[in-house]
Amino acid sequence: MVEEGVDESKRSTLRRFAAIGAAGPLSTFRSSDDAEAESDTRDALAGYIAATPGAHFSKIRDDLQLGTGETQHHLRRLRREDAIETRKDGDYSRFFPAGRFSAFEQVALGYLRRETPRGMLITLLRTPDVTGAELADEVGVSAPTISNYAGELADAGLLTKEDGYTVENPEVVLLLLVRYADSFDADTTELAADAADLLQYEPR
Repeated sequence: MVEEGVDESKRSTLRRFAAIGAAGPLSTFRSSDDAEAESDTRDALAGYIAATPGAHFSKIRDDLQLGTGETQHHLRRLRREDAIETRKDGDYSRFFPAGRFSAFEQVALGYLRRETPRGMLITLLRTPDVTGAELADEVGVSAPTISNYAGELADAGLLTKEDGYTVENPEVVLLLLVRYADSFDADTTELAADAADLLQYEPR
């Protein structure tokens, strides 16, 4: 039996993201014969993915308090309707609104959804001349962990490792962090408040 408080929390969450989905371009993919509950759930998924691009399946399911089968069903339908697209990221499939992000942006968002790489990139944007040891202290992980992730980020085209670590396309990475700050964490929100002092960039 579902507790009333939990059920109401789920309904509130679905309504909040359904409002985003219904107001956005993905709402055009709703079928006229959809049951109201199915439409609301699909709109919630579309709204969630629009607000949290790069989220993986388990996060989407858990944040929206949906069942595994229910989530799979609606995501498959949104994919068939070309409303969303996915990108493989190791063991994860990450979901994005269709046609909205370049390959570089999708890769960047995938890493920004991971706590340690996000912390590294935020620190490097704030303090470009930080050393590897300082970066490890700031992010709160070991130096070997920083080195391993730096290799991954370099292979992904997000970082160069010559004469220290440098963020590739920093304007794009910063823009993604600022635009979706509310879907990350408090450190990202704080970065967004200081963004104008970090880099000059032209929003697309």
